[in-house]
Amino acid sequence: MAGLYQSLCHELGWELDEALLSSMRSSFEEKVKAFDEKIVDAEENLGESEVREAHLAKALYFIQIGDKEKALQQLKVTETKTVAIGQRMDLVFHTLRIGFFFMDFKLISASIEKAKSLFEEGGDWERKNRLKVYEGLYCMATRNFKRAAELFLDSISTFTTYELFAYDTFIFYTVLTSIISLDRVSLKQKVVDAPEILTVIDKIPYLSNFLNSLYSCQYKSFFIAFDGLMDQIRLDRYIFPHFRYYMREVRTVAYSQFLESYKSVTMEAMAKAFGVSVDFIDMELSRFIAAGRLHCKIDKVAGVLETNRPDAKNALYQATIKQGDFLLNRIQNLSRVIDL
Repeated sequence: MAGLYQSLCHELGWELDEALLSSMRSSFEEKVKAFDEKIVDAEENLGESEVREAHLAKALYFIQIGDKEKALQQLKVTETKTVAIGQRMDLVFHTLRIGFFFMDFKLISASIEKAKSLFEEGGDWERKNRLKVYEGLYCMATRNFKRAAELFLDSISTFTTYELFAYDTFIFYTVLTSIISLDRVSLKQKVVDAPEILTVIDKIPYLSNFLNSLYSCQYKSFFIAFDGLMDQIRLDRYIFPHFRYYMREVRTVAYSQFLESYKSVTMEAMAKAFGVSVDFIDMELSRFIAAGRLHCKIDKVAGVLETNRPDAKNALYQATIKQGDFLLNRIQNLSRVIDL
């Protein structure tokens, strides 16, 4: 890992150990020489599958030591020796893991599209299900939580992607993305009552309370569990870049669910339900209301919140009237042309 060692020393301000670097480079050169000898031997004395395996072994070594450029180059060479769709798919999965390690979203996106095009030529269901997890992780890492939740939930019963992360981590991601993406009914059906999630969720600290307290409207317990989960979220390389955004979205979900039950409610009652002060609720809600995320208004004098949820039926009626007027105008214009 000489190349990775150098880049980390530069990035983190470590003192470069020249003797260590020299020994790493000499070890690297010996390994590469051994792989090249195996490739030459396979080309001269063995068949095409052995040649492919020799090239793949060299590519995997470059992946193992974190040499991105050489790994991608060697994977392309290996691909030219590969005919079977399944094996070509496996090469794409190797490329995807390189992309995730270096957080190269351009490489990940291109590899996902390539995998989808390969599936149009054929491919087994096991690899298709694995691709859903890779794509879900990409969507989560790029803040498309709704799509990530859909893909993760589709993969719960068929998860085999242990090369990316453990099943516990997969359930952790599934619950986090689902809470801010699904409506209350779907959350109950697909997450709260899902047997695959129930078998694992208690192994992850605070996650069960986080999910169940939200669904059961125990908002004080929900906030306590959410606070407990913050350290885990901060330590996760995929969610951490969106930490502040995720915190806002979770709070919006909780506040919206609470206000859904009331036409009006005192701020003191809401503060008590969430286990916080009235001033905190006032400050929180004012920000979300100004941003258009919560449909209510604050009567500061009376200390009351009044909800003004948009009427879906009325909005549909207004849209129908507007589209109807547009259609009548088009018909009138057309009739004038026909009369001429």
